[in-house]
Amino acid sequence: MPACAPPYSSNLPGIMFRCGAVACFALMSAAFKWASEDGPGVIEMLFFRGLVGVPLVVIWLSAGQGIGAVRTRRPGAHLFRAVIGVGSLSLIYAALIHLPLADAVTIGFSAPAFSTIMSAVFLGEKVGPHRWFAVALGFVGVVIVMRPGGEVLPGAGIAFALLGAVGNGAATVTIRQMGARENPAAIAFWFLVFSLVVGGIGMLWVAAPHQPATWILLVLGGVAGAAAQLLIVRSLHAAPVAVVVPFDYVQIVWAALLGWLIWSVLPGLNTLLGALLIAASGLFTAWREHRLHRTSQAAMSIE
Repeated sequence: MPACAPPYSSNLPGIMFRCGAVACFALMSAAFKWASEDGPGVIEMLFFRGLVGVPLVVIWLSAGQGIGAVRTRRPGAHLFRAVIGVGSLSLIYAALIHLPLADAVTIGFSAPAFSTIMSAVFLGEKVGPHRWFAVALGFVGVVIVMRPGGEVLPGAGIAFALLGAVGNGAATVTIRQMGARENPAAIAFWFLVFSLVVGGIGMLWVAAPHQPATWILLVLGGVAGAAAQLLIVRSLHAAPVAVVVPFDYVQIVWAALLGWLIWSVLPGLNTLLGALLIAASGLFTAWREHRLHRTSQAAMSIE
């Protein structure tokens, strides 16, 4: 049986969409961290992420698949994924408040290592020695970022970042389970709706007056976060996962640059070395999964 022609005539658009998404995620993180200096906390960040994100996703769907794409027969699965996602996002935002931007982003990239572990434990996926090596390499990178023997980062910030990465890994596993039956647009939409509801309820207790610049930063963070999600979806439609995922790690560079421009803080040697190991771990895992998937597809074409 002859192999089908690849569906991607050029990977460049997908790469460009992914790079745009990465820049938007870094901008969102910087905007929320900057806004937090005037008092806003996690609840307000969640609220603005949903407040801006839901209308943008609705507009995007209206111009493409149609709003009917958010219909689902698995509301329970969406609720479970949203609870995990909002919990993870809350921890990530808390880490941004307590840690330098580059360190918070770098530790967050340990999420693929946690998703590998949870895939093996909860989904029964076979994880070979190569992927376990990548997991170990990623954790070594995290330990180095934590500054053993050097200037110690705030313990609360490290805990928030690590728990956020665990939650992010769990969300990835959940999305993988849902992905075969659910439209990615529906997954993104209901997650944002849940974020808006949780944030809106929380705002009844924590809402407070801020400087105009702070409100602008919160809106900017919401816009950047929503734009990043939409660009990620576009990237996956325009190029294979294995092609675009390596560009996610450019976010560490953006975080370092924004940290320098806004707070005059440059990442130290520990952060750079740890980021290198964490990125190597994630890239190796992505390459390995792509290779195994390609081998599996070749076997299917022969059959």
